[in-house]
Amino acid sequence: MIIPAQGLRIVLAVRPVDFRCGHDALAGLVQNTLGLDPHSGLIVVFRSKRADRLKILLWDGTGLVLVYKRLGRDGRFEWPQISDGVMHLTRVQLLMPLLVRLTVDQVAR
Repeated sequence: MIIPAQGLRIVLAVRPVDFRCGHDALAGLVQNTLGLDPHSGLIVVFRSKRADRLKILLWDGTGLVLVYKRLGRDGRFEWPQISDGVMHLTRVQLLMPLLVRLTVDQVAR
């Protein structure tokens, strides 16, 4: 399990992405669509259209790291309303939905 350091910026790309994209394509989306630097040390979370998978892209100082999570049968990540842009998350908001079946909104309360 990768645990983000305190104070690390975590953003949620709220629009679904093509999950055939790899490291470089997702880094390009971060830079060109979200207007952020994928090599700045931030963590970017992407979701699939069906909301049963997510990819987490981060720069660890030496290269891009891509983490992939697929939920089991009938599993779905609860996602905020789809719109353009990003949503900023805390460490807890990122980790809790990955470890237990909570939504980002439930953790924010």
